[in-house]
Amino acid sequence: MINYPNKKGPYISQTMDATNRGMDFERLIDESNTFYRLNQQAVIHKKPTPVQIVKVDYPKRQLAKIVEAYYKVPSTTDYNGIYRGYYIDFDVKESHSATSFPLKNIHAHQIDHLEAVNKHGGLAFILIYFKTHGTVHLLPYKVLAQFVKRAEKGRKSMTYEELVTQALPVKIGYRPSIDYLVAVDRLIDDC
Repeated sequence: MINYPNKKGPYISQTMDATNRGMDFERLIDESNTFYRLNQQAVIHKKPTPVQIVKVDYPKRQLAKIVEAYYKVPSTTDYNGIYRGYYIDFDVKESHSATSFPLKNIHAHQIDHLEAVNKHGGLAFILIYFKTHGTVHLLPYKVLAQFVKRAEKGRKSMTYEELVTQALPVKIGYRPSIDYLVAVDRLIDDC
């Protein structure tokens, strides 16, 4: 990954299909988490997605290849860990729209999971990367819950302007690439 010094922040590939949407953003989050871990700031890991392996091809033992597998259950969120004595749990999302972020991009089971984490005193949030603006925002669960409640009555998305005013800005830089712990510090201070 090469980070170019421009107003849009780190370079994130423009040539990805819908199945890989957000993978470059996740890679930057992974790099940031490695930086945090190596610098003794936090321990945050990507959660593995549970799969049921159905078929494996064994041409040679050392060349075993999974050829068929299925997701066991819907995953909850992408990341969890500990920071400053707080349990944190979050998902990362990417928006290709310049004007809004559709709530349908956050699945009901993910919202339920974030609600449970919040209820038990953990820090629950979503990191949203707006590709066209080159900005990242930390959306705390409590703010997300307000948007979800509003969606029940009509509007099914959050505008970019709403996110800018109600979410916490996240710095995009060099080391770490996505310095979201600064925004988490603000979230902790607001508790």
